[in-house]
Amino acid sequence: MKLYFEDFIPGHTAEYGPRVVSREEIIAFASQYDPQPMHLDEAAAQKSLLGGLAASGWHNCGIMMRMICDAFILNSASMGAGGVEEVKWLRPIRPGDRLTLRYTVLDARASKSRPEMGIVRISYEMMNAHGECVMTMVTPALFRRRNPGASS
Repeated sequence: MKLYFEDFIPGHTAEYGPRVVSREEIIAFASQYDPQPMHLDEAAAQKSLLGGLAASGWHNCGIMMRMICDAFILNSASMGAGGVEEVKWLRPIRPGDRLTLRYTVLDARASKSRPEMGIVRISYEMMNAHGECVMTMVTPALFRRRNPGASS
């Protein structure tokens, strides 16, 4: 069943995953997009604030986006997003980490200017296998309405 704006009820929560992050993908991403030593080299990473090899925060965002797509966006009437309100990198993502994603619908409203769409504010939390939150994000997502003429 394809998800539309009307399917995102405030307060709804769901969990997806897991996804395991490898050392090789951490280094590959960092090599191309964020070549700081703490993302490329174990010895340098040990001496850094992170205390060991860890994924770039931008890699974390990419991992989260992939998990979001696999979880429900690719099976929805998504029309994109109006940006990102907040991203927080709370703990390092390490090689071998097993990540899960939780999303919560914060609120939903029909667009006043574009009746074919609704705006759904979603809070995401990514956790490691120890249940520690490693990253959060809040974003207003745009979804096509199933019934554009219906009241919100």
